[in-house]
Order: sequence, then C-alpha cells, then structure tokens
Amino acid sequence: MSTKTATSVACANIAFIKYWGNRDNALRLPSNGSISMNLDGLFTHTTVSFQPSLPFDELIINGHEVAGKGLTRISHILDLAREMAGIKMNAEVMSENNFPSGAGIASSASAFAALALASSKAAGLDLNEAELSRLARRGSGSASRSIPSGFVEWQMGTGDNDCVAVSIAPPEHWALVDCVAIVSAQHKKTGSTEGHALAWTSPLQAARVADATRRLDICRNAILQKDFEVFANIIEHDSDMMHSVMMTSTPPLMYWQSATIEVFHQVREWRAGGLPAAYTVDAGANVHVITLKEYAGEVEKRLRELPGVSNVLVAGAGGGAKLV
Repeated sequence: MSTKTATSVACANIAFIKYWGNRDNALRLPSNGSISMNLDGLFTHTTVSFQPSLPFDELIINGHEVAGKGLTRISHILDLAREMAGIKMNAEVMSENNFPSGAGIASSASAFAALALASSKAAGLDLNEAELSRLARRGSGSASRSIPSGFVEWQMGTGDNDCVAVSIAPPEHWALVDCVAIVSAQHKKTGSTEGHALAWTSPLQAARVADATRRLDICRNAILQKDFEVFANIIEHDSDMMHSVMMTSTPPLMYWQSATIEVFHQVREWRAGGLPAAYTVDAGANVHVITLKEYAGEVEKRLRELPGVSNVLVAGAGGGAKLV
C-alpha cells in the first residue's frame, strides 16, 4: 500500500447564535442549533498523509509535535475516516493556524473542518458537504459549521445523520466584518469540550435552550434581510446568555477579563452614537466586534485605542473548507 496524502484549508467561524452544551457528548449533538459566519483569512492549513511505515498517528501543529489529549482527538477522526474507507494505515497530520489557538477564535472549528476534509480525501473517500460536516462535528461541534460557505446554520437534527450544517447565504450576501479585539492570546485554562460538559450544571441552561428557536429565527431573518440593528441586539443577547450559563455552572467558568467588559461598554456606546457595531464572545476573553465593511476601518482604529487590547484581527465573510 502506498502513501496517500491530501491538503485542505478551512476558515475559523464566529457563532452569532451560540452552541453551548450537548444532548449527546460522544456524538457532539448540540443542545440547540446555531448560526455563524466563516472568517475569511483566519484559517487552518492541514496535510494528512497515510503512511504504511508509521507505527502510530503523529500530530504536528505549527511545527511542534503534539501528544496526549490533542493527538487522541485527532486520531478519533482519523479512525472514523479509516473505518469508512476500510484502510488500516496510521497517519501524519501537519497543521498550521495563522491566528492564536485556544483563545476563543474557533481554532478547533477550522482545525477539525480541515482535518475532516484532508483525512477523508487522503483515505480515498469522496464525501459530500453534509457527510464532511458530520465528520468534522465528531471532532469539534463548531467545526461542522466551517465546512459550508459563508453564513451557516448548524441544524440540531434528530440524531447523528441529520445533525449537519448548511449554508444559509453566500459570503458575498452581506458585507459584514469581524474585528477581533485580542485581549488575551493565552491558551484558555478550560477548553470548550470540558465547558460543554458543564453546561447543564447551570440552572440557566434549560431556559437558554428553550428560547433558542426564537433567537435562531430572529438572527436568520436579520441576516437574510441585512437588518443590522436587529442583528446587533440578538447576537449580544445570545452571547450574554451563553456566558451567564458559563458563570453559573459548577464549577463556574469566567472567560471575561476586565478589558473584555470595557469593549462591551464601548461598543454599545458607539452603536448608540450611530456607528454600526455589535459584540459577541466565544469561549474565551477576546471580543468579536461585528460591523459593516465600510465602517471596519473606524471600528478597528477605535478598538486599537482601548486599554488592554493588544491587537485586532480583521476578517470578512469566508468560504467553505476546500482542498488545495
């Protein structure tokens, strides 16, 4: 058997209606649906090479070999691809992010989306978008959303088969820009996988999940109608709800830092003053400030002037995962 190799890239995504908590941890079936936008230019580039001579799977991220939990998660996806393709070879996985990982910028989303595409292709499979989304989901729930293009909705479905993400609008549909205010590039102490397992220890999670369909409908319609004011209010509301669950879980998770909260206050003042800007925060301290393309320069400039903001990454709406 000869070596089989494939390379892919996938964008990180920012969730507007959040995924937090599972109804099935093993399959990563979410407690509620979610809506996101792929982030153009913030990506993971991954090469998977199945080699008959390798004694075990190898993982190299940004030039450093990774063992332990990180490798176990990668091997899980490789196992699923091997099983589907009927092959037995171990693989070398070389992955690079061009943005900070583990800091609330969806590095696991882009990583597992890229891995799903590269590993399935290298294994000789030709999976469609739904099948790729399902495979990526098994590594990281939010990775299912980095497979389709542009503005994406991850549907809860009834089980493993139909719990997939679909594009609700192409990247060019609405010129939104994400200005990511970096207040911490450090790897977070509690990763999302551990956090999801704590979601249901919060008494607020049931209320958050019960209300999810309403928020999804409002957000989806706001995107389709390009209504920034409605969009801004619902994404901030949804982000605050998720973090309320995190803060009231056992043990509590507090991802925010003082600079995070300062950005919230500023963004709301800017919007009240007529600058279209809205915040949302994933599981981390960094704040994604969403604005319209023509105001992105002004938003970036203002963010850079705030104390505690060390850098600002700027990304428009991006495409789906692709082979390179």
